[in-house]
Amino acid sequence: MRVTMLLADAAQEVNGKLYVLGGGWSVTGPDLPPMAIAIKLDVPWSAANVQHAFALELIDEDGRAVPAGDSGGGVRAEGSFEVGRPAGLPAGSDIDFAFVVTIPPFPVAAGRYSWRLTIDEETREDWVRPFQVRARA
Repeated sequence: MRVTMLLADAAQEVNGKLYVLGGGWSVTGPDLPPMAIAIKLDVPWSAANVQHAFALELIDEDGRAVPAGDSGGGVRAEGSFEVGRPAGLPAGSDIDFAFVVTIPPFPVAAGRYSWRLTIDEETREDWVRPFQVRARA
């Protein structure tokens, strides 16, 4: 699957299209604002009509999960999706699928972080969107 991820101040998915406000940033802070991760997948024809599981996890620069407060777990969103093959689409075509994950503000230390996407327990180097949180002056 080809994946495109964009950090934004806010985003919505409506009828398969992404609507992005304040998109494309990679530096923020010192306080982490509310954010959205806009994700577009190019799902191969062969992966259509099959349910897929995804997870989006916040990791630090060493690849470790960033803890979510006192819960003990990491900052993470997960779910599933399935795309159908639209009528009239030529066999072998990729099928677009878009979705948005909205994250409320939460405290993190200054440093480098990344959102890492996993689909069906697989992740790739280009399924990671890094960003930097500035230190207080």
